[in-house]
Amino acid sequence: METKSKRDEVIEIVNKLFIYTDNRQWQALLKEVFKENVFFDMSSMSGQPGSDMKASAICDAWKEGFKDIDAVQHLAGNYLVRFKEEETKADVLCYANAIHYREAAQNEKTREFVGSYDIHLVLTDYGWRIDRFKYNLKFITGNQSLS
Repeated sequence: METKSKRDEVIEIVNKLFIYTDNRQWQALLKEVFKENVFFDMSSMSGQPGSDMKASAICDAWKEGFKDIDAVQHLAGNYLVRFKEEETKADVLCYANAIHYREAAQNEKTREFVGSYDIHLVLTDYGWRIDRFKYNLKFITGNQSLS
């Protein structure tokens, strides 16, 4: 019988965020990773302030954004997990690099995003779910437009 610690359970959800995104498993993200509403902040990349969004709208935006990209791979680690409020809420800081590959790109075929994530999870009747997500871009390398 497999026994996981709460820390392991939380990190597994964060890993599912990246793995399911890379594999474009939008329904799995909705079912197993996100709460229905998520505070979503990509301001370090977009310049737009974070806001509350439906998880389905996040998945739709990613689906559209990745439609011309042949492969995406996130590599995450350096997890710092802090529990609060009787261990029903958790904050996770992790580093992550994302590589995007596009075969049809005229110049370099890849771009890489280097940064960290601040992720908040809550324990629900269905297990841990992400309800806040902030990306902290450090830098981008490669062909930024992948054109």
